[in-house]
Amino acid sequence: MTDTAAWHTVTLLQQWLTTHQQLPRDEEILVRVLKLSEEVGEAAQAVIGARGVNPRKGHSHGRQDVEAELCDVIITAMVALRTLTPTAPEVFARHVERVAARSLKAPRATTDT
Repeated sequence: MTDTAAWHTVTLLQQWLTTHQQLPRDEEILVRVLKLSEEVGEAAQAVIGARGVNPRKGHSHGRQDVEAELCDVIITAMVALRTLTPTAPEVFARHVERVAARSLKAPRATTDT
């Protein structure tokens, strides 16, 4: 799926949610961000289950569970951003470019003294 197709699908999901939840705009944005927190918690639960670090539950999840939960986090974040602004794809692309520019610049040479 291309970026354009992904954002088109996200827009459809956002519109579907808006139609079925019928919340005031500020509350709709709040709910989307809160939903993101819920999804992050589910991703954390999957990691804990995949690592088997909860002695009561043991290995309750696998790598595919973690992958699926991370995908849910990404989709939920995209829907939240799209709820906030109709220009979400452009906002996201610009932000990725800024993060890449500051993170991927050549490391400074160090001198041993």
